[in-house]
Amino acid sequence: MAQEIKTVREQIAWSYANLARADKALQDGAKKYVMIHHMIRAKLNKGLREQTMSMASLYQDERLKMTVPQACYYCGSTSKLSVDHLIPRIKGGADESDNLIWACRSCNSSKRDRDMLRWMFDKESFPSILLLRRYLKIVMRYCESNNLLDLKLEEAQKQDLPFDLSILPHNYPPLTELTLWVYPEEEG
Repeated sequence: MAQEIKTVREQIAWSYANLARADKALQDGAKKYVMIHHMIRAKLNKGLREQTMSMASLYQDERLKMTVPQACYYCGSTSKLSVDHLIPRIKGGADESDNLIWACRSCNSSKRDRDMLRWMFDKESFPSILLLRRYLKIVMRYCESNNLLDLKLEEAQKQDLPFDLSILPHNYPPLTELTLWVYPEEEG
């Protein structure tokens, strides 16, 4: 399905709708997408574009952060954990809990001052679905609060944003290569 993307809102909507499709398929234990997954993507994309639907709040993501064992969101290590900003402070990322996750020192050092998605793509890795969901919500909130959603995508990309809108994923790896969450490594 070719999707015409002209505005920031459309860029984020299409990425988030594809994320919802992948999330549902993984929750279903599917090996490949079926009609219901495509219907979820289409309905959510349309709803986000027309503003009749919105992304779920960050509440569920925050609750999950508090209930899962403390481990690096990137690799699952449980040793030498530190707090990491998905979108770094130096790039304008908020110093708020929504933007903070656990990261091992190795991942945190490797990531340096890059935002999460840029770092993951630079190392040819795809984030877990739940981590990407949190990231897209933060991007949406930032764009909404800075009145960027209806800006033409090419105009927005000329601005000094703390993230790169052009790399928001529209094409996801096959379901067999996606993970819902990075689980803590077994100690042993």
